[in-house]
Amino acid sequence: MSVDPISEKTGAETARTMGVRRFGRVNWLGLASLCWRENRRFLSVWQQTVLAPLITAGLFLVVFALAFGQGRADIMGVPFLNFLAPGILMMTVIQNAFANTSSSLVVAKVQGNIVDTLMPPLAPWELVVGYLAGAIGRSLIVSVVIALGMFVAMGQGVAHPVWALVWMVMGAMLMGGLGLIASILANKFDQMAAFTNFVITPLSFLSGTFYSVEVLPPFFRSLSHWNPVFYLIDGARYGILGVSDASPWQGLWVVTVWLALVLGVSWYWFRIGFRLKA
Repeated sequence: MSVDPISEKTGAETARTMGVRRFGRVNWLGLASLCWRENRRFLSVWQQTVLAPLITAGLFLVVFALAFGQGRADIMGVPFLNFLAPGILMMTVIQNAFANTSSSLVVAKVQGNIVDTLMPPLAPWELVVGYLAGAIGRSLIVSVVIALGMFVAMGQGVAHPVWALVWMVMGAMLMGGLGLIASILANKFDQMAAFTNFVITPLSFLSGTFYSVEVLPPFFRSLSHWNPVFYLIDGARYGILGVSDASPWQGLWVVTVWLALVLGVSWYWFRIGFRLKA
């Protein structure tokens, strides 16, 4: 069977063109559109995505202030409520980052309009970046709002602004990536809720948010150092208060490894269409 040389040449040129577009060039318009869509998505319901986390964080602080604030000894040389505030801030940030990517993707899958995201000429890494842009945008807005509330209510400033910003972005990226993984695996809302209840919530609450890991028995203290959320909480505490249980550089290394793993899995699953394509 003969092959038309013109068709063969055209196919090769098309393949080369697509390869260059995919690996050598960036679809800036498509990427910007996806980033804008993901940010507009949570801004359109700001009462739920921005105001509600502020109220929740405030309630945590009020409850702990009424229950323990007056009689609790200082932790790492700072008052208990000041120690608690950065942990609650970061816990709120990572929960919102996870919720932003997971809800966006799983709703698209359930409603059947995921094809609107997969059909445009976007590379897998561009899809990951676009979804993470929404998680980072939502997390930064939430963190700024809560930080302002902390400053007004408690007079708490920021000891290391650059470190604080780094940890907020790292936390949003890591949990946003986990949100992508969870939503790709889930086909129903109850599966998504199970991942939140049995993975994200335990990681958040067992990460030193409400206590210093130094008070734990040696086994549980060592176990805490395998939890990436511990380093996010501890890093936020260092950025805001200037004190921490672990070195921020050690935490940065550990979280970077976890981040590379999570984003690598997300990219690969988008690349092969795992549980996305019919």
